[in-house]
Amino acid sequence: MEEQYQVIIVGAGLSGLAAAHFLARSQGAPERVLLLEKEERAGGAIESFQEAGYQAEWGPHGFLDNNPESRELLAATGLEAEALKAPLGRNVRYVCHHGRLMALPQSPLALLRTPLLTPGGKLRLLGDLYKKPLADGHSVGQWAAYRFGPQVLPLVDAAVTGTYAGDFQRLSIDAVMPGARRLEKTYGSLLRGLLKERKRKGAVPPAAGEQAPKRLPAMTTFPGGMTRLVQRLREEREIVYNCPVTTLKPLADGGWELVTPQRIYRCRQLLLALPVNRALALLDQFAPPLTAIPEARILTVALGFRQQDAQIPVGFGYLAPERENRFTLGALFSSQMFPQRAPAGHHLLEALVGGRRHPERLDLDDETIIREIHRDLRQLLPISAPPVFSRVLRSPAGIPQLEENHLKLLDWREQLQEDHPSLQITGFGWDGIGMNDMMKAAKQAVERLQRSHREQEEAAVRPVYF
Repeated sequence: MEEQYQVIIVGAGLSGLAAAHFLARSQGAPERVLLLEKEERAGGAIESFQEAGYQAEWGPHGFLDNNPESRELLAATGLEAEALKAPLGRNVRYVCHHGRLMALPQSPLALLRTPLLTPGGKLRLLGDLYKKPLADGHSVGQWAAYRFGPQVLPLVDAAVTGTYAGDFQRLSIDAVMPGARRLEKTYGSLLRGLLKERKRKGAVPPAAGEQAPKRLPAMTTFPGGMTRLVQRLREEREIVYNCPVTTLKPLADGGWELVTPQRIYRCRQLLLALPVNRALALLDQFAPPLTAIPEARILTVALGFRQQDAQIPVGFGYLAPERENRFTLGALFSSQMFPQRAPAGHHLLEALVGGRRHPERLDLDDETIIREIHRDLRQLLPISAPPVFSRVLRSPAGIPQLEENHLKLLDWREQLQEDHPSLQITGFGWDGIGMNDMMKAAKQAVERLQRSHREQEEAAVRPVYF
């Protein structure tokens, strides 16, 4: 059997659901949009965990509220009224530094006072003003050391660990921080570029309906966890579950044929909203430059402590650079950010283990993992007793690593979309891995798809004179 649709979205994770949302609210929105999902549920890596009064996350724990596309989505769905927010300005982030937790500076004055850098290291930060833009093809670590000096590397390592669970000496600076590279190349210095951009944005009043920029953004989640976002976005969407697409075929009329175990679908426009490696497997006929990119897997361990047994500082949590030789990548102080995450009189911590550099730790049994994490935490925090609750959450999802060849992959995608205007490719790991990255990229993919549709319609109705 064959079914014809104007738009089919392959993948009902965050990227696919966000794309369907933006498509439905766009001018000239198609009457029917179908989502095909290989799993039995929507949401991809987003899934909340609840047990015995504790609430944790299998995947992402939230997103910052400083992204226009995310704010637009929350406002349009009514989720803004439900959102729980933990402002960065009131929640300290810590880094493990020589065996102690130290607060990361969140202002220029705090940076001048922090013991994380020596006076010479702080002065070296200004060397960025005199460094020429670095050539393409370097890692995040190489770039940071060149622009700001070697003392910042543990802090950069911690930031990369918290975002990608990756190796900052492998991740590509051009792929991971294209905005920073743009400022560096445009203004000759990242610091100079940040000052110029801040001055420029301060001179432009916010658009109608937009709030003035906050000093610091806030971490955003929902009372029921991140699953609530998925629940809202999948409402009123036509989704076929347990329906993996096995083959894609471009048609002579510019449309697409999709083969699934159940049936064959046809569409005029196709939006692939899949993690990078799943998309590459489906697009192998178009000769991508890579068959797959590396992934980092982590597991989350939810730990409940009685408040009388653990003094957890107010803040988001901490991260540990590789040089600290810690078993745990870091931990979120979940119930300090959002008190309803734990029963009354208890704390919830979510510890992270594994990552790009230590995949072997994922193979350890639950008891060993919990014991090693507890040992780590006792050395860093005033904890006097073992946890009264513990669960190891082993997510099958991997975190795509944007390493040295990622830009070649993006160039190939751009050319493929140019050759097939009815195709757009987005999803986890293409344009970043954060939830804000994916919502922004989903809207951009929808806009490109609609622009292509309008151009095709205009070409079809253009009069011919003799």
